[in-house]
Amino acid sequence: MQRWRGLEEIPEDWGRSVVTIGSYDGVHRGHQLIIGRAVERARELGIPSVVVTFDPHPSEVVRPGSHPPLLAPHHRRADLMAELGVDAVLVLPFTHEFSKLSPADFVVKVLIDRLHAKSVVEGPNFRFGHKAAGNVDFLRELGATYDYEVEVIDLFVSGEAGGGKPFSSTLTRALIAEGDVAGAAEILGRPHRVEGIVVRGAQRGRELGFPTANVETLPHTAIPADGVYAGWLQVDGEAMPAAVSVGTNPQFDGTERTVEAYAIDRVGLDLYGLHVAVDFLAFVRGQAKFESVDVLLDAIADDVQRCRVLLADAEAPRV
Repeated sequence: MQRWRGLEEIPEDWGRSVVTIGSYDGVHRGHQLIIGRAVERARELGIPSVVVTFDPHPSEVVRPGSHPPLLAPHHRRADLMAELGVDAVLVLPFTHEFSKLSPADFVVKVLIDRLHAKSVVEGPNFRFGHKAAGNVDFLRELGATYDYEVEVIDLFVSGEAGGGKPFSSTLTRALIAEGDVAGAAEILGRPHRVEGIVVRGAQRGRELGFPTANVETLPHTAIPADGVYAGWLQVDGEAMPAAVSVGTNPQFDGTERTVEAYAIDRVGLDLYGLHVAVDFLAFVRGQAKFESVDVLLDAIADDVQRCRVLLADAEAPRV
């Protein structure tokens, strides 16, 4: 799959294509319907499929300080889109200047002049252009002028997650913030993942006999509520069953919020400086401060055993 950042990276000889545009944070099951249809339509027409997305999130430029917690960084989204069969991903730097483009100018500048769109696939609530003034009806109007078709796909999947609310990135973020990682996984179609570099912490886990990988997460990452979770620590293509702690470590009067993963039954791991990922399977318990370190050790041992049992019958996610 080709990956471009900015319009200038699109090959000069790029021909007609099927395009879908959106933030697609998380590439959840609703997103997968739209992207999957774009891929299918491209194959019907015998031309490539392209996903257009933005960095940073448009809300951060339009309303500074409002950047939502991210369900997946751009490289992870691209990997997930590649699994769906997408031929190219275009990440457009979202700047103040870009945000001023009218809907018509956006269509000409992106869809016509550079991607030569033959078909555009979107959800019913797709908005674009300055002040989000463009919608799918306007997109269709311009299609008659510029020779492209528009197909609107209903992305509103629902299930048990969120009490039956339609699946969305907003709902997924809310569930993660509540610690409902199982509900988030239902929407995403896979466990929620955070990733980053393993850095040195206070090393108390090592002193207590449960050495953890302290993951310095990427900016704006959607991090689950404080507590203990069963999950996997992904390192160099291996998914290791793990007990994951999220929080401030109140037992030792900590103030900095961290994500720490203990690889169950693994010894001698040296992960400092490595880029790793943590996949969350299930909530085990909330963050707590115990009467003593001995009581804490008993709780950790119980946490690890509960995680071991939860993970024994669970299928590890793909790297």
